[in-house]
Amino acid sequence: QRRVYRTTTHVPWELGQIMDSETFEKSRLYQLDKSTFSFWSGLYSEVEGTMILLCGGIPFLWNLSGQISGRAGFGPEYEIVQSLVFLLLATLFSAVTGLPWSLYNTFVIEEKHGFNQQTLGFFFKDAIKKFIVTQCILLPVTSLLLYIIKIGGDYFFIYAWLFTLVVSLVLVTIYADYIAPLFDKFIPLPEGELKQQIETMAKSIDFPLTKVYVVEGSKRSSHSNAYFYGFFKNKRIVLFDTLLEDYSALNKEPAEGEDGENEETKSKTKSKKQGCKNEEVLAVLGHELGHWKLGHTVKNIIISQMNSFLCFFLFAVLIGQKELFAAFGFYDTQPTLIGLMIIFQFIFSPYNEVLSFCLTVLSRRFEFQADAFAKELGKAKDLYSALIKLNKDNLGFPVSDWIFSMWHYSHPPLLERLQALKDAKQE
Repeated sequence: QRRVYRTTTHVPWELGQIMDSETFEKSRLYQLDKSTFSFWSGLYSEVEGTMILLCGGIPFLWNLSGQISGRAGFGPEYEIVQSLVFLLLATLFSAVTGLPWSLYNTFVIEEKHGFNQQTLGFFFKDAIKKFIVTQCILLPVTSLLLYIIKIGGDYFFIYAWLFTLVVSLVLVTIYADYIAPLFDKFIPLPEGELKQQIETMAKSIDFPLTKVYVVEGSKRSSHSNAYFYGFFKNKRIVLFDTLLEDYSALNKEPAEGEDGENEETKSKTKSKKQGCKNEEVLAVLGHELGHWKLGHTVKNIIISQMNSFLCFFLFAVLIGQKELFAAFGFYDTQPTLIGLMIIFQFIFSPYNEVLSFCLTVLSRRFEFQADAFAKELGKAKDLYSALIKLNKDNLGFPVSDWIFSMWHYSHPPLLERLQALKDAKQE
């Protein structure tokens, strides 16, 4: 794929009608920089993980956790307390070692290519807030899961799976209402033509829409997105302001005479507005609602829970194997949390790769089906233009190596999606 980025320096003829040479070159350089970053950060991650294993980092951190919990008055019999200290230290270590990479990605790569909208202060405040919120969720959930495994008897894997199912459903339910607003501002979409059109479209396919929000994603990044959430008869739609041409803060013109801006610059800025027109936004939402109407969301939940149950069952089979613990430096004890880590993170690793590939293939199939649904709503032309605009706004590179694409892309390549829409697109 890197060879594709390096050698494809001119717009291929089949892209000539949808992408100008300037945008093509910008997207090529952006993706090349991202690829380089991904390689080095991935290599560091592998080296770090290998060194932790070879140097006995996991048993060292476990023993350190025991010393800390012991000083607080909790002896070895309080395994869950020691596990929570271990988890806190492990996530803190991960956050600290990952911080330089995150900073470089945000303030060098994303900044260089015009996507970053954060200040350094905003970044650190955001990172601290994320860490605290994560711990507030992770530690109580983990303690309850370990307790269930301890007291669950021979069929603990069933109870553990049911517990994680309930937790995941609760988190999905509360995330957008209580967690996401801690990081970004959500405001109701103002009354107007777009809101009326969204409500009309939702009603036409029996989508139980209750609210439409706009999230101020432009304070963080100029990338755009849209999604829906909620269960049963309480569905909400969330639109990033960067998706909406009429609402994006990035499209607001500077005050009159600011920076000595001349008319030529103003017209250039105006002609390169970010986001989509109302008709295109509706087409994108038609695609997203297609996922709901065609049952993709429910199917993904079912697949996820079947996989979760299988993993807990295999964990129950393997947890008694002392050789597994000994291989990772635990000769005298077999802590439940360490067993979860060894089996889920390492033993299941090959299986997870295969599963990930299968889900990627399924995801691409779902994307084509959702596009076809939007086409049936009469949105083919608008979705066609919206996909081109979104690809341009996000500097997506439309040329890919077929093996790389097959393994990594959860969404079909742009040309394939456009070709599928072209037959129905009104000329």
